[in-house]
Amino acid sequence: MRTLLILLAATTALAQTAPQTRISRITENLRGVSAVSQKVAWASGTHGSYLRTTDGRIWIPDQVPGAETLDFRGVVAFSAEEAFLMSSGPGDHSRIYHTADAGRHWQLQFTNTNGKGFFDSMVFWDRTHGIVLGDPIPDTAGIPKFELLMTDDGQTWTAIPPAQLPAALEGEAAFAASNSCLAILKAPVTPSVPEETNPNIWFASGGKAARVFHSPDRGKTWEVFDTPITHGTDSAGIFSIAFRDATQGVIAGGDYKLPEQDGPNLAFTDDGGKTWTLSKIFPQSYYSAAVYDHKSKPGNSNEEARDRIFLVGPKFIYDFRPPKNPTRISAKKKSDSEFNAVSAYPQGGALVVGPKGVIINVP
Repeated sequence: MRTLLILLAATTALAQTAPQTRISRITENLRGVSAVSQKVAWASGTHGSYLRTTDGRIWIPDQVPGAETLDFRGVVAFSAEEAFLMSSGPGDHSRIYHTADAGRHWQLQFTNTNGKGFFDSMVFWDRTHGIVLGDPIPDTAGIPKFELLMTDDGQTWTAIPPAQLPAALEGEAAFAASNSCLAILKAPVTPSVPEETNPNIWFASGGKAARVFHSPDRGKTWEVFDTPITHGTDSAGIFSIAFRDATQGVIAGGDYKLPEQDGPNLAFTDDGGKTWTLSKIFPQSYYSAAVYDHKSKPGNSNEEARDRIFLVGPKFIYDFRPPKNPTRISAKKKSDSEFNAVSAYPQGGALVVGPKGVIINVP
């Protein structure tokens, strides 16, 4: 393994400290990232790899035993000791792991036994209540339905009955590019009545359709909404969805095979996902991930109506407070560094990861 360092340049001046590159000591393709605090965070990637930092600066890489062929596209961490990993791949290459002792031991909690299954994203309300999204698989009647698994104890996973789920369209799927095509609201869950707290679930699709699926009651009932995001090919659609609250959200995507192609690749909602308004920024490009900085506060005028958002594309990071023009943070021209995924720090700012062990801290 080699140590990777890259330098960043911002096209406009940042109001805060400049972005900082972190030492990762790994060259794997990183697509999962979870920031617990400014000091504690986890990342995950190819060949069963994961990384952990406890000081916010130095990252220690490791590998889950027996998982050398797996691609960990998702990680959700709750402390320096506890984290969940989700691998993405066909059939039994889609799995869920858990550690409670900083990776000294890993428990394989779930293996997808359906050969057509493929996990895309994993989120948690708290350390015992979580949900995993997988691509559509045929139900007993042969109708394709997205696969959704839930846990209420942080140990066992149960599928939402396909009868409760809407049908997927032919050629419709989800993208496992950044562990962000599935969204919830993460306020504290009441252990005794989890169904009554944070009931919303959203996920986004791509391929032959670019739709948003919404459940207002923890997966019992669903509604589906069309969006104006580009779609039609297997490589295009919505790659990321995030919500600031129960009404205000963002979807981002495009065509990953044509990353420089202009939109429509970015849209916002103010009604919980029922309708979507395209962003006016021009030109647009492919975005693999989006996240709200929940520490930021909306301004008092129409020009500062939204929270700060981080958008990630292959060659840039947007520090964005719509409708103002975003600050573009890019790799130096001679660098081949790219970016995949982002996690917001609870204290403000974001952590971004990418191929070849890239890790960037954006204050």
